[in-house]
Amino acid sequence: MPTPPPRHIVILTFPDGLLLDAAGPLEAFHAADLLSRDAPDGKLGAAYRVHLASRQGGCLRMSNGIPVMTEKLDARLLARTDTLLVAGGPGARAAIDDAALHRLLRQAAGRVRRLGSVCTGNFPLAGAGLLDGRRATGHWRSCGWLAKRFPAIRFEADAIWVRDGNIWTSAGVTAGIDLALALIEDDHGSRLALEVAKALVVYARRAGGQSQFSALMTADATSDDRLARLGSLVRQRLRDDWTVERLAEAVGMSPRSFARHFAESFGTTPAQYVARIRLEAARAALEQTHQPLGQIARRCGFGSAETLRRRFHQSFRVAPADYRRRFGHQKTA
Repeated sequence: MPTPPPRHIVILTFPDGLLLDAAGPLEAFHAADLLSRDAPDGKLGAAYRVHLASRQGGCLRMSNGIPVMTEKLDARLLARTDTLLVAGGPGARAAIDDAALHRLLRQAAGRVRRLGSVCTGNFPLAGAGLLDGRRATGHWRSCGWLAKRFPAIRFEADAIWVRDGNIWTSAGVTAGIDLALALIEDDHGSRLALEVAKALVVYARRAGGQSQFSALMTADATSDDRLARLGSLVRQRLRDDWTVERLAEAVGMSPRSFARHFAESFGTTPAQYVARIRLEAARAALEQTHQPLGQIARRCGFGSAETLRRRFHQSFRVAPADYRRRFGHQKTA
């Protein structure tokens, strides 16, 4: 039985693009190709042919100043493309309103088997309307802004990668490798994907979502001066019982008026706001101290270590102990 022909993977990048957004998936697919050629049974043959492309072709200077050579993404290349991935970076973000690129992407969407993005490569896909009505993700810093501009897209801001039909999107930067591993598994099964992960020395399936890398409270900014100081007040007194009535009293408002103004300013409830501040404080303690979990829990207003474990895992999809091992300061002798 003849071996199937290799699938052509095209990674589209831009001048001022992020090199790792493109290079991470590229190396994963290249490793899959090498491993499939060396398989003992020889059944897979060549798994992939990978192309780094741009609209114009030729040499591009990436955002870190490194020049790279690219193929031109034209009808001839698209005709043999199985999967098109749009890599992110400043150049991709700048292309969010590029009408000519949008036409090219819509044309590609009608030809390729799979279409996807890495990190902010979802900007031009969103601008082209290709994510409307779909679930998607992207870098945690940009999902909120994109969700406001493109309300028809259902963003899953914590996901490492998301598949909706034949559209695949990934979180920021190195998550492009996670996406490539998922695509390899979809094509050739979990064994090859696992071997690629081993070769690249990465997790085959990353534990937790991208919220473990992001800040839950990105800012306390609000146009309401009365509410602007709440964050600082809660941080100073994390163990207090911050009911709506107490928060309202602290800013000189009635509970009813406070609840309405708070929702308009922060887009969340007071209870969720306080919980997020406590979680950020607990996360900082895990990163910066060697205090026992129970002590951190009491200091940050969770009462017990078990409550903190449960709330931390719900928010970050990783246990506090695992988070500390990954991001905490290591003890020195």
